[in-house]
Amino acid sequence: MRIRRRLSDLYWRFSRWTPEAEPMPARGVLLGVPHTSNWDFVLMVMVSWHLGVKFRFLAKRSVFWPPLGSLMRALGGIPVDRGADSGLVRELVAMAEAGERFLVVITPEATRSKVEYWKSGFYRIARDAELPVIMGFIDRRRMACGVGPHFMLSGDVKADMDRIRSNYEGFVGVRPGLESVPRLKDETTAP
Repeated sequence: MRIRRRLSDLYWRFSRWTPEAEPMPARGVLLGVPHTSNWDFVLMVMVSWHLGVKFRFLAKRSVFWPPLGSLMRALGGIPVDRGADSGLVRELVAMAEAGERFLVVITPEATRSKVEYWKSGFYRIARDAELPVIMGFIDRRRMACGVGPHFMLSGDVKADMDRIRSNYEGFVGVRPGLESVPRLKDETTAP
């Protein structure tokens, strides 16, 4: 862990970005928002090393080919088959229930492009595993990235999403203009 911390210190010393972090729980679903560039990954890895915390993250299965796959797994990657209902939410809930430390980064936009609706998996994982939602962020406007506030879901999907929307209002991604409004397809019923 020391080497990672030193690498992150070196990175932040020469980067135009600044890491920010509020106190966070040892377990939770960490939102990676807005997700507009592959640089989001580098920034969040450097944030995790800066904090001395190992984040797990979801990535499409196609980036897990050798030798990159070994590196992705070592960094905390969990391969996802985005084309099929693979039971990923159930698998992640089981992982959360089995381990003491469980911090998984999810980009609910599921792509680096602007989308009309977020994927609801983050909500279902947090709700089913009784984990807090931690609002990770990248904000090019301030050249800051890191970990913001966290909260337990209330079960009122619209109220929870209103809280998330309020938190991310005005945030600009690495590639401005590709940010998506935090919105689930149907906020009137639980995902």
